[in-house]
Amino acid sequence: MPAFSAETLSDFATALLRAGGLDPDEAGTVARSLVDANLSGYDSHGVMRIPQYLAQVEKGEIVPGAEFEVLHETPSLLAADGHWGFGRVQAGRLLDRLMEKAAAGGVAVGTMRRSAHVGRLGEYCEIAAAAGMISMLMVNNHGAIMRVSPPGGRAARLSTNPLAVGIPHADEPVVIDFCTCVTAEGEVRVKKFAGARVPDGWILDGHGRPTNDPNELYGDPPGTILPFGGPQAYKGFALGLMVEILSGALSGGVCARQVPINQIGNCVFMMLLDPGHFGKSGHFRREVAYLFAFIRSCPTVEGVERITLPGDPERSSLAEKTARGIPLDEGNWQQLTELAERLSVEPPEP
Repeated sequence: MPAFSAETLSDFATALLRAGGLDPDEAGTVARSLVDANLSGYDSHGVMRIPQYLAQVEKGEIVPGAEFEVLHETPSLLAADGHWGFGRVQAGRLLDRLMEKAAAGGVAVGTMRRSAHVGRLGEYCEIAAAAGMISMLMVNNHGAIMRVSPPGGRAARLSTNPLAVGIPHADEPVVIDFCTCVTAEGEVRVKKFAGARVPDGWILDGHGRPTNDPNELYGDPPGTILPFGGPQAYKGFALGLMVEILSGALSGGVCARQVPINQIGNCVFMMLLDPGHFGKSGHFRREVAYLFAFIRSCPTVEGVERITLPGDPERSSLAEKTARGIPLDEGNWQQLTELAERLSVEPPEP
């Protein structure tokens, strides 16, 4: 597979986005976020998204330079409309405003409707953690595409509905960031473009039968992704249902429905807490540090070298790919080079 340094891939991504109609600042922000996702091991939210994003720009489904409109605001609350702007830009603006409010009052809650894809949720949690704040984020896809079937069902009723929570801890924040189903839809798409099979237990075909063929998810009838939880998948589906409501209904946006009424995007729920306004920052830091150390001290079973906490895999991926480069499979690299040729952008050498 071709591999690239983060700087090279970021420059290439920025050039593609600028050629696709974004101004330099917006293109740079989106490109850095996508490459950060690749570095962190989330290829489903990395540069493979660029062809999709620019196709949406051409259709008018994503609006470069869109307004960030505040619909309602109090000292601890902000409800916004993203006007279908790039999600990383608009969600970044929401995060910045909420961090100011949480610093002043201890807690801030925000929602946003009509945003394009906001990218990797854990990135926002990492930014908040660097400022010493606890964060919680969740999104639906604005009712546009359903991918997840309820337990026992063979037709989708929810999107993948990811949830992220970040806890500050020295230079190693603990961040959970996962879909409420077995895998992100983007991971299935990565396998599809790469011509690879998906693991057992990821998807069902359009008739409700287990399959390892990623093309079945996009078939006619479409397949579905299973909720997480295995035999207790009802727990994953129930969590996804709560994400759908808090993101879609609460924001003034749209929940899943039989016939979509708008393009794909994200409705966003975001909450920030400043520990200094609760049990005090020093106490919080000490207790979290003790708890994490206590967990890591757990004796391991045979074959396991160390206890892993949320955020460890991302840091491991970041270190490895910073040293060795970011690999892209041939299928996804071809998608990018074909786009580059159409936009008259020179692709970099691996």
